[in-house]
Amino acid sequence: MYFSNFVGVIALLIAIYIFWKIRFIILLTFAAVALATAVNYLVQLLMKSGLKKRSVSIVVALFLLLLIFAVFLLLIFPPFIDQVQQSLSLLPLAVDRIEAWLMWLQETVPEQLVGEIQKLENLTRDLPGIATQLVGNFYSIFSGSLGVLLNILLVTVVMIMLLASPRPYIRLFLAFFPSFYRRRAAKILKKSEIALVGWTKGILFNMLVITLLSWFGLSILQVKLSLANALLAGLLTFIPNLGPVLSCIPPIVLALIDAPWKALAVLILYILIQQAESNILTPLVMKQQVSLLPAVTLLAQASFAIFFGFIGLFLALPLTVVAQVWIEEVLIKDILSSWNKNKRSL
Repeated sequence: MYFSNFVGVIALLIAIYIFWKIRFIILLTFAAVALATAVNYLVQLLMKSGLKKRSVSIVVALFLLLLIFAVFLLLIFPPFIDQVQQSLSLLPLAVDRIEAWLMWLQETVPEQLVGEIQKLENLTRDLPGIATQLVGNFYSIFSGSLGVLLNILLVTVVMIMLLASPRPYIRLFLAFFPSFYRRRAAKILKKSEIALVGWTKGILFNMLVITLLSWFGLSILQVKLSLANALLAGLLTFIPNLGPVLSCIPPIVLALIDAPWKALAVLILYILIQQAESNILTPLVMKQQVSLLPAVTLLAQASFAIFFGFIGLFLALPLTVVAQVWIEEVLIKDILSSWNKNKRSL
C-alpha cells in the first residue's frame, strides 16, 4: 500500500517535471489550437455559403487570411515603420521640450514640489538612453531571429494539421479521460470552442474600433504620427490593463513637443476611449464572450508573463477563457455540485 502510494507520488513528480520542461512547446501547441479554432469558424462559414468540401474551404480560408495579411503589410506596415522611425528621431526634441516645461513648472509651483520635479527632470535626461536600450532589446528579440521564425512555422504547420483532420486529435484528447466521462468532456470541449471563438470575434472588433477612434482623435488634435499610435493602441488592446497604459505613452510624449495642453488632451482622449470600450464595446460583445473578472484577468496576465515571458502574456487571456470554462464545468458543476448533493442525501 505504502509502496504503491510512493510510486504514484514519484510518477506525479516526474510528470510535473516533464511538463515544466516542455511548457513552451505546450504553450505553442495551445497557440496552434486557438488559431485553428478561430480559422475553423471561417471554414465552417465558407462551407455553409456553398463550398461543400472541407479541404477546399480550408484552402480558401487560409488564402483569404494570407491576402488580408499581405494587404495589411503593403498598405499599413511601410507608413507605420516610417512613422516609428520619425518618432525615434523626434525623441531628443521631445526630451528638450519636456525639460523646458519642467523648468517653467519648477519656477511656478511651491517649493515643496521642487525636489519631485528635479527627479522628473533627471529622468527626462535619461530618456534617450532608456529608449535606445528598449528599442535595442526589442530589436534583438523580434528582428527576424531564427528561433521566432521556427516557432511561427511550427504553430502554422500544427494549425494546418489540426484544420485538415481535427477528429483524430479530438479523440486523442478525449482518450485521456475515463470512458464514463468522455461524452461529458466532448461537450465541455465544444463549449470551450464556442467561448474561444466568441472571445476572438469580440477582441478583434474592439481592436478595430479602438484603432479607428484613436486615429480619428489624434488626427483632430493634430498629434504627429497619428497612424502609428492608433495602430499601437489597437494592437495593445489584445493585452488589457497593461496595453492601454503602454499605448498612451508615445502620443503623450509627442504631444508635449507641441504644447503641454495637447498632452493633457491626448490623455483625456485615451481615457474616454478606454471608458467607451469598458462601458459600451465590451457589453455589446460580451454576449459572445466568457465574462472575465478584471482581477482574474490581471492575475492571469502576471502569472503567465512570469512563467512564460512575452508569449505567456500574449496568450494569457485565451488560456484564461478556456480554463474558466473547464473550471466551471468540471470543478464547480460536476465535482462540487455532485458532492453537495451527496452530502445532502446523507
